[in-house]
Amino acid sequence: MELPSLTIGRVTSRLPIIQGGMAVRISLAPLAAAVAQAGGIGIIAGSGLTPEELAAEIRAARAVTDGVVGVNIMVAVRNFAELVKTALAEGIDLVISGAGFSRDVFEWTREAGVPMVPIVGSPRVAELSQKFGAAAVVVEGSDAGGHLGTDEPVRQLLPKILESVDLPVIAAGNIVDGADIFELMSAGAAGVQIGGRFAATVESSAPDAFKRMYVEATDADMVIVRSPVGLPGRALRNPLTQRLDAGTEPAIERCVACLKKCGKQFCIMDKLIKAQSGDVEDGLVFTGGGVGRIHDIPTVSTLMERLVAQYCMAAEGAGA
Repeated sequence: MELPSLTIGRVTSRLPIIQGGMAVRISLAPLAAAVAQAGGIGIIAGSGLTPEELAAEIRAARAVTDGVVGVNIMVAVRNFAELVKTALAEGIDLVISGAGFSRDVFEWTREAGVPMVPIVGSPRVAELSQKFGAAAVVVEGSDAGGHLGTDEPVRQLLPKILESVDLPVIAAGNIVDGADIFELMSAGAAGVQIGGRFAATVESSAPDAFKRMYVEATDADMVIVRSPVGLPGRALRNPLTQRLDAGTEPAIERCVACLKKCGKQFCIMDKLIKAQSGDVEDGLVFTGGGVGRIHDIPTVSTLMERLVAQYCMAAEGAGA
């Protein structure tokens, strides 16, 4: 039993697994390249990087793999257009975007001949994406990590998206092992996007304290925070989230104007950078559902082999 390949526009990966783009500076060249080299689609998270830094990450990934490498850039960041155009100029394989909807990005990617893959949380946005020329959509449920655009879990939302578009639909949210992949692909998904499980790998650019927090967490440690981006976000409970919940987080001292629109509850860029720097008490540690099922920090190669084996075991158990 083998996993099917995944074709999105002009690109095809041997495995139907997309590594989620985790910002800030969690999904960089080492992780994306390792996933691409193992047969999946590796994603560099562009949000929070300068265009020059993003270009350097793309070149670093290209230097060590000829696999499929894409970028994920939040529409909400102020330099969204510049980052996308930088990635296209560097010959990126595909672009994924979420935390907002941009019509312009479809034109930019179409002119470059690069597949555009929006993250969607409703049939209406999925239909709009297809209308503007999306090559595929990622349906991200309320059980995903980071910013959430829906209150429905992916297993409930997926059938609605499948009915609304004639495109490859990638499922995201609470996907940790190969059995999850088999379940969602059996339900009609063309592939899956996995974030949190890849955050806790050797090649992830998350610091050791961040990875240990994932390994030691239970599902009871997950909380929903109100993000300045304008969407709720799933994170791990720590002193920061407790202050946010109590309304005692100090006001922003210095705004770096990283977002097009900011609720100013706290500086999300500052908190994400702190987490990536190892401060998991005052930093924001985003996580996907199912974090309680993450118990180790393998290499990407080991993880991918494990996911394939688990998928095959689940398929055999189902008589597929």
